[in-house]
Order: sequence, then C-alpha cells, then structure tokens
Amino acid sequence: MQENTKFNLSINDRLFQFADYKNLSRYKLSKEIGVSEAILHNVFTKKNKASTDLIQKLLNKYEALSPLWLLTGKGEMLKVDGKVIGKVIGKVNKKPSDYTADKSMPLMAAEEEAAVYTKKGIPLIPIEAMAGWGNGDTTIMEYDAKYYNIPEFNELKVDFMINVKGSSMYPTYNSGDIVACKKLPLDTFFQWNKVYVLDTIQGAMIKRIKKSDQKSHIICFSDNKSYDPFDLALTQVHSLAIVVGVIRLE
Repeated sequence: MQENTKFNLSINDRLFQFADYKNLSRYKLSKEIGVSEAILHNVFTKKNKASTDLIQKLLNKYEALSPLWLLTGKGEMLKVDGKVIGKVIGKVNKKPSDYTADKSMPLMAAEEEAAVYTKKGIPLIPIEAMAGWGNGDTTIMEYDAKYYNIPEFNELKVDFMINVKGSSMYPTYNSGDIVACKKLPLDTFFQWNKVYVLDTIQGAMIKRIKKSDQKSHIICFSDNKSYDPFDLALTQVHSLAIVVGVIRLE
C-alpha cells in the first residue's frame, strides 16, 4: 500500500529524489547550485538537514521545481504551467509521472500554501541566524524572519540582511543599521579591506578583513579604533558573506 510522502519523506529525501529524477550526481548538482559536495553528502546521508541556503539555491536554479512539494511533500514535484496542483503519493526514486494526484486538495488551497513557502523578498534575520551555516544545523526557517522587497538590493542578488549590533564598526555602521549581505564559499578570494560577516567558533561578527602575515589566517579589523585588530585562522570560520549595502535609520 502506498503512503503519503508528506509523512514518509523528509526534505532531504525529496531533495535526493529530485536529484535522482534529474539524473544528477552529487558532484554535478553541487556545481550547478554552487555548494560544496560535502554539504550535499551530509544532506543525502541525513547527517545534516537541508539548510535554507541550500533550498533557495536549488529553487533558484531549477524554476520548475515546486517549493511546496520540496518543503511539505504536497503537490507535484514539478510545476505544471507554473501552478502547483494535487498531492503527491509515492515513494523515493520515482518520477513525477509515476505519482497519482490526490484531488482532495483544491487548486486554490495548494497555491495559497505554496505562497507561504515561496521567497518573496530578502529576509531580515538576527545575526545569530548565521550560526550553523557551516554544518547545516541552523536555518533561517527557524527564525521569525521578515522579508523585504528592495529593488536596489535585488539587483545585487543580496541573500539576506542583518541588524548591526554594538559600536565596533562605528562610524561606518551604527548600531541598528541594516546591512545587506551576499553569501560566499569558504574558499572565496577575499577582497582585502572589504567588510564581511563571519560565522566563527566565537559567534557571528562584522569585520573589515585584511591580509595576514600568517598562513591561512586573516586579520579582522574594527572601524572603531577602540577595538584592537586580531588574527583569525580560516579553519575557525564556518561561513561568510560580504556586505554590499546598508540602510541607515535616523
């Protein structure tokens, strides 16, 4: 007897199911969506749950993939003429054509539910939400994030915004300012003297980054001269993003 995938499969299972349907190896999928193969390995083996970043990259790359199905198991794997319909019943490693639609869910209800899970702007998240990017333990979904549509930031392909806390980056950034950030891979080429948001073993921080004389280290500077710079080993950085814009409230 077939069982409803909503109760049967996790997001990790459905992500693997989609990759299987598209005949994408872990290596090829990692290259197409811009994440490390190690992250996909941990997701496919259920060592870590799929992060918001991974899910959004997947949905951005494959526009036909239904966010409702990926996140809840409801509807078809792929959108039909841009609409999400029905409720999927089946098992992992089957293609959309192998599923039968449960007509008990009206089309309008399915569309409304899909809208809840579809990104409609740039999330404003607590700086603490950065924790866990490196291992997938924490996702933006676990926070009550608010979404904002800011055309200038949309053009920069901003991934998220955070509030500045404290005075370490004054006068460049005041406490309460909102900075726009773009996520970067850990093996990125640093743009020296630019401001980055770093998720480290000591927590998340906003710092200006300069080259260090020590191998595999960076120097973290505060624009407020009351704070001393310090060397940071790259092995202590779980994830990072570059600051590309700021909103200042008077």
